[in-house]
Amino acid sequence: MLPRDLLDGLENKEILSRLFDQGDRALNTWEVVCSDFLSPPELAEAHEVLKKLTEIHAVSWGGYPQAERCRLALARVDLPLAPENVELAAIDVAGNFLFDAATHRDFLGACLGSGIERQKVGDIIVIGERGAQIIVVPELVEYLTMNLTQVRTVTVKTQPIELSELKIRPPRTKEMTTVEASLRLDAIASAGFGMSRSKMVDLIAGDEVRVNWKSVKQSSHQLQAGDLVAVRGRGRLSIGDIMITKKNRYRVQLTRYL
Repeated sequence: MLPRDLLDGLENKEILSRLFDQGDRALNTWEVVCSDFLSPPELAEAHEVLKKLTEIHAVSWGGYPQAERCRLALARVDLPLAPENVELAAIDVAGNFLFDAATHRDFLGACLGSGIERQKVGDIIVIGERGAQIIVVPELVEYLTMNLTQVRTVTVKTQPIELSELKIRPPRTKEMTTVEASLRLDAIASAGFGMSRSKMVDLIAGDEVRVNWKSVKQSSHQLQAGDLVAVRGRGRLSIGDIMITKKNRYRVQLTRYL
């Protein structure tokens, strides 16, 4: 049985506890066991905890490289494990949304309104007036094909598609450079997100900001190259190369994901 004391103090303890139950099943059955879909913060915490275990290993996959919501495949270390072991399926939800545009939230709401749970749904790729493509657990494809028939006021046709048919758009990014006196979170993030430093301080204090998907409530937190800063509702910011200027200030390369 996997040691539950590793779960003490974790932000997502309940979810990780279920993951450990699945890890126990993988150990006992000698089979690959898949989790539900995890959000980026849940996934980051899961990987951090699982790497401390010697009995099992894990791999995550969400259907395409930039996927935010992913499932984990768990197996004994004796067994090979690859992204292909993560069981995923995709559906196409097609309709004419020209006069009643639907958002990510609308498609998610329609899925949940059909009676399924949030953790069974991965990324939702909205494809404009035509509808959306949704990554789900394979066992729900038939159910959604029969029951997902309307989004907002639009009648839709839901059918399974191959993951290779997903219409993935490259993320929109904006490259920028800032020069700051320090590498404090509030200084770098306010520059990257184009807002006042006092506003960023408020967001940090309000637990709206994460660094590498972990909650950080200290404005003085020191960033480093490779860090990812996420602000709820405002996107993400990647910290690139950091150089020291002749005046001993920090020139930081930033990539904003819009």
